[in-house]
Amino acid sequence: MISGTGHPLAYPVLTTIGALVICLAWAPFADPEQLAMLAAVGFVVLGYSGFRLAVAFGVGPWRTVPAGEFRVKRVRQQFQLLSRSWLEFIVDGRTHWLPVYFDPALVTLTETTGSFESTVRVRGLRLFPAGAVRRTEPKGRMVDNPTRADPDGPAHAAAAIRLGRRLLLDAQFAVAAPFLALFWIYVAGGGFPAFIGATVVAAGLAVWFAAIRGSDPS
Repeated sequence: MISGTGHPLAYPVLTTIGALVICLAWAPFADPEQLAMLAAVGFVVLGYSGFRLAVAFGVGPWRTVPAGEFRVKRVRQQFQLLSRSWLEFIVDGRTHWLPVYFDPALVTLTETTGSFESTVRVRGLRLFPAGAVRRTEPKGRMVDNPTRADPDGPAHAAAAIRLGRRLLLDAQFAVAAPFLALFWIYVAGGGFPAFIGATVVAAGLAVWFAAIRGSDPS
């Protein structure tokens, strides 16, 4: 179950609900064509979120990793506006990377043994995959965790998990919202009110998409 804001999946679920609420809030003001587009957006949000959550709970592509225990370390990816947490481990002499949803415990995680069975566990902590295992290094700068736990790590983790901080960081992706809204108006028509509504919807989708992919606020 997903309970409490500290659960790794609580924030992605919250942003999914937020994106759907935004679509529903604008539905009464939409004409039939715009309403159909809002419905399509809502189905995409629900479908993709369901797929991502299924992967997180053990259904899907991360299971290409052979079951067993491996030495694991956490690395943080920085690529343009994107920031994600990955588990880096070696199988048969080849390095693999598995994206995981952010957990505050990742901030102070040092290299240790991880178990890849029906779930992903690292030092007794259950982590939730945010996508498929990669056999090529993810794009951007990969920052390793310190070899020794940072004494200030718990305070840093507590600050990183705050809802306001996470929303603010993911809202960076909303910079494209006005341009998407212009495209919406071009396709579906409507004046300035429709543009404002489309911008709000696009901004909500941008935050949701960053969160459902497993953004890292640390």
